[in-house]
Amino acid sequence: MDRPQAARAARPPVPSRVLTMPLPRMRVRIPARAPARGPGRGRWAGVEPRMLGRALRAHRRLRIAIICTVIAAPLLGGGWMWFRGSSFVSAEHVSVTGVHGPQAGAIAAALEQAGRGMSTLAVSSARLKSAVAAYPSVAGLKVTSSFPHGLHVTVLQREAVAALVVGGTRTAVSADGIVLGPGLLSASLPTVAAVHEPAGGGRVTGTPQLAELAVLGAAPAALAGRVQSVYTGPRGLTVAMRNGLLVYFGDASRPHAKWLSLARVLAETSSQGAVYVDVRLPSRPAAGFPEGAAPTFSASESQSSSEAPLGNGETPVGALSRWLAAANPNAGKKATGEPETGSESKEEAHTSTEAGASSSEASSGTEAAAEGGH
Repeated sequence: MDRPQAARAARPPVPSRVLTMPLPRMRVRIPARAPARGPGRGRWAGVEPRMLGRALRAHRRLRIAIICTVIAAPLLGGGWMWFRGSSFVSAEHVSVTGVHGPQAGAIAAALEQAGRGMSTLAVSSARLKSAVAAYPSVAGLKVTSSFPHGLHVTVLQREAVAALVVGGTRTAVSADGIVLGPGLLSASLPTVAAVHEPAGGGRVTGTPQLAELAVLGAAPAALAGRVQSVYTGPRGLTVAMRNGLLVYFGDASRPHAKWLSLARVLAETSSQGAVYVDVRLPSRPAAGFPEGAAPTFSASESQSSSEAPLGNGETPVGALSRWLAAANPNAGKKATGEPETGSESKEEAHTSTEAGASSSEASSGTEAAAEGGH
């Protein structure tokens, strides 16, 4: 027997039962494999096939809609531009309202000619204004269209309130100082004196003249027709009535209140025959009489005035007072903007009696009579 075999024979026998120890559990993390690119992969990974098909179809429809919009927008825009300028919407019936006076026919004809054929979907206000630019009496236009062939133009017209006198030249002028030209002159217009005459369509630049025109523009219709002239005198802005009565306004502030304050004084019987009425303070008007004259106005005195009485024997001042009282009995109280009682109204109205009794007011009456010939 050789030695290796002898060594193996000499080894002790292995026991039948071997003690072993359990190894500890170990967790091994295996990196996830990146999904391959392709249909149904990438950002759509994990999406159900049915939902994936719906999303793809929605994106396809959106792209088609965008392409159709880009193609159709120029076509629709061009079609709209053609339609609104076509004869299908051209103005065939042009109506003009708001014009009056000597130039009414010419203004209406110019607007009708400019508006006929104009598109009712694209009304050109500049074209209409250019058609009446030669008429300073036109202050503005309001245009409304009626689809498909109707066009209505409303004219905002300036009114002539005075005759501007420069040397021997007379021209009509509006309350805002716009020169309207001699074509709008009338015998009933009061006069306003000026040094320089602006060109037709120009504007009066003198501050006194602008104040005088503003006062005339605020005059009620019944009183405006009785004004002879307006000028600036020793007591400020003065209005001379056709029957010789002078009205002291002082300045152009609160012109409506001053006119209505004058109407309230004229409504009192005690003011008949007054030489002047001072409305510089609208809430406290005063009437002045010549020295020794009673606050009455008889028929003989009315005959000697610069304006003859009416056919029924009523004086112009009395007629204006009656008209104003019938139109609005409370006009005087509303004009001042202050609450007044009956006693206060009587006290202010009878200031004329106290004024006529004093020597200072008598001298003022003489001064007022002198100013009437201004």
